[in-house]
Amino acid sequence: MSTFRIAVFASGEGSNFQALAEAANTDTLGGAKIALLVCDKPSAPVVRRAEQLGIPAYVFKPKDYDSREAYEREIVMRLEELQVDLIVLAGYMRLLTPVIVHQYRGRLINIHPSLLPAFPGKDAIGQALAYGVKLSGVTVHFVDEGMDTGPIIAQRAIDIVSGETAESFAQAVHGIERELYPTVVSWFAQGFVRLEGREVTVTQADTKDYR
Repeated sequence: MSTFRIAVFASGEGSNFQALAEAANTDTLGGAKIALLVCDKPSAPVVRRAEQLGIPAYVFKPKDYDSREAYEREIVMRLEELQVDLIVLAGYMRLLTPVIVHQYRGRLINIHPSLLPAFPGKDAIGQALAYGVKLSGVTVHFVDEGMDTGPIIAQRAIDIVSGETAESFAQAVHGIERELYPTVVSWFAQGFVRLEGREVTVTQADTKDYR
């Protein structure tokens, strides 16, 4: 059976990228391997992580292109050359255009630090704390044309305790992200995920903790 190849798109520190790479190296990513890092910031720490792990990186400066579509066409060419099966967004701070969204529909996922559809967009953790909810969490979802509106694949809830700060809650959320994302990617690598309309079904996997 051929290797299931993923491309990780990231713009910052790369903690989720690191978690995925470690899962791949310990054979807990369902047989998936990271074929490529895509990064829009040459100085981002995630680029150094990729270098240290020996993972190829496609690094670009958006300002060097006339449009988002222009650099995304280059990215798609690279993804196709590597026969990438799944795009995994991990702190990629740019909205995708139809150039990628349409080409990889059903093979493009993101992780978001809230229980969607609550608190989409930027600073989801701050939004949740400001609203005063007692429960938030993490969502892994398919990417569509909207802002965090794609079909939900998995979620994990976290209690917000009295006196919680943005920093302490963010630490808890990021810990869950580093556990949940490799698990979901492993489902894809093993062919467990089915998408019909907005309904996502995960078969042959223990999903009780992620609904």
